[in-house]
Amino acid sequence: MAWLPLGAVVLPGRGMAQDGRRLVDVELVLAADGSGSIDDDELATQRRGYADALAHPRVLQAIQGGYHGRIALTYIEWGGPRSQHTIVDWQEIANGDDAKAFGDALVTAPRAARGWNSISGAIAYGHQKIDENRFAGHRKVIDISGDGPQRGGPSLGLTRQQAVEAGITINALVVRRPGGGYPGPGGMPLHTHYERDVIGGRGAFVMTADTEIGFTDAILNKLIQEIAEGRPTGAARG
Repeated sequence: MAWLPLGAVVLPGRGMAQDGRRLVDVELVLAADGSGSIDDDELATQRRGYADALAHPRVLQAIQGGYHGRIALTYIEWGGPRSQHTIVDWQEIANGDDAKAFGDALVTAPRAARGWNSISGAIAYGHQKIDENRFAGHRKVIDISGDGPQRGGPSLGLTRQQAVEAGITINALVVRRPGGGYPGPGGMPLHTHYERDVIGGRGAFVMTADTEIGFTDAILNKLIQEIAEGRPTGAARG
């Protein structure tokens, strides 16, 4: 079943909500780890993985199979509590040309993030990006990828709750570093930390990437699931 944004009134033939926002199937924030634990080569691999996955035929098929046949996408990188940066701002993605233009902008943009692992800062920034954009999607998703635990900034529990209550679902990709990488609080597996403390909202999930090949495949599968999922996002309704 295809869904429309809650309260949206469509103007015939224009694909616009009554408030002037462009109707899309998903508003998706890709929030990638750009902290000090990610070196320049890893950052480049990460960006290339997203660019390649976005242009993949399976992802384009998922986009074009939606009610509107388009999504809204932005890519941010995050580091410490005061270091969240828009690398590629909101763009409408409806076809291969759109995907290529987004990917080209992504892989050529300069590095910006610094500091260490404020996941809560990334969620709060992604929430703000959704609030301020010019799109209206029935589904709203913040997609966090990271290789370490929460290390500062606003309360992770509070920022997650505020996003979910605003109709946003938070998904995550755990990037497992060679040799095991960084654990979560108290030494718990990082995947468990993300599952317990980071993701939230209806249909939220965590995937894990172990190697460069695994990272690319994980991004591809995650994007397809986020784009093709038909259910609403955010808090469950009683």
